[in-house]
Amino acid sequence: MGKVVVIGAGQASASMVARLRSKGFDGQITMIGDESFPPYQRPPLSKAYLLGEMEEDRLFLRPRAFYDDQNIELILGTPVTAVDTEARTLIADGRKIEWDDLVFCTGSAPRMLPEAIGGTLDGVFAVRSIADVDAMKPRFTQGARVLIVGGGYIGLEAAAVASKLGLKVTLVEMAERILQRVASTETSDYFRALHIAHGVDIREGVGLGRLTGDGAVSGAELTDGTTLDVDFVIAGVGILPGIELAEAAGIDIENGIRTDATGRTSAANVWAAGDCASFPWKGDQIRLESVGNAIDQAECVADNIMGEGRAYEAKPWFWSDQYDVKLQIAGLNAGYDSVVVRKTGDAVSHWYYAGGTLLALDAMNDPRAYMVGKRLIEAGKSPAPEAVSDPETELKALLK
Repeated sequence: MGKVVVIGAGQASASMVARLRSKGFDGQITMIGDESFPPYQRPPLSKAYLLGEMEEDRLFLRPRAFYDDQNIELILGTPVTAVDTEARTLIADGRKIEWDDLVFCTGSAPRMLPEAIGGTLDGVFAVRSIADVDAMKPRFTQGARVLIVGGGYIGLEAAAVASKLGLKVTLVEMAERILQRVASTETSDYFRALHIAHGVDIREGVGLGRLTGDGAVSGAELTDGTTLDVDFVIAGVGILPGIELAEAAGIDIENGIRTDATGRTSAANVWAAGDCASFPWKGDQIRLESVGNAIDQAECVADNIMGEGRAYEAKPWFWSDQYDVKLQIAGLNAGYDSVVVRKTGDAVSHWYYAGGTLLALDAMNDPRAYMVGKRLIEAGKSPAPEAVSDPETELKALLK
């Protein structure tokens, strides 16, 4: 049945190769990753793993023995340096590898703070890999002063861990409010209050001017003129899709590696899935950075390598854990014009509407609202906003 080569060794890659074998693919499968670890979970890195509540081997999606048992060749600690789509070959550590189908699961990488403002000083970290977290873990000592740059979910999760461990946490967000790019004012307000209650110093509408220090970071100058003494810094300023290798190979790029609805790229027998891939969705070419998308999109591509020819139907969902709050998100809120708030006891949910159409919801410690909302969105149903906001409304009744 030919040979499938997967570039990348993350969630999408693991889902891809497992799906191929489960669907009866009996050809060669090779997975090539630039880290020395087999595919592992990334979400716990900034939470349970950083807190010391999860051991390294529990991060692995499958034990190493799985890949041997399934006759999947793992080439780890080896970056791919070139892809030739005409010859159907690639180069990894000087070795030429042939393929019949190639899949880019190259994921994403964190945006780094520029060298010009001190981004390469010792003590400046990002949160993306086991190595990143292992490097910063020793800094998480009670009373240490940490500056977190960026008020998205990664920055807020890191702030929650640091606060729980007794560090003095300052978080700066250049935008007017935390979570501005991804959530409503109501959700921003909820999480701002949560972090302030746990002692985090949140400064919004303030950027990082530069980091200072002699070889190692020791201070920060903010854009409002204030200065801070810091022991280390965590950058949570977004991620970039892993497009460089595909772009160098002449593959079309549009908000990531551009694919059609089946996961095919512009090159014959070349596919993409996960954080690196963009795909058509409601008239746009979108990219989803989530575990759910990595799994579902990769499995769809595997099915299509097997000849099924099915379109990927995204069902966006996300989550974030901060302190004792579990945030669950369903749908995409792009284009919303109103937010309906539902509150029952400690459970809170924010429902995003465009006109009368339900687009998405954020559920804080409210798994029932999340499950009902997710089902409604996937079914294309939009309950009346006044029914949603009424705490007396039985949520299951909204599904009828």
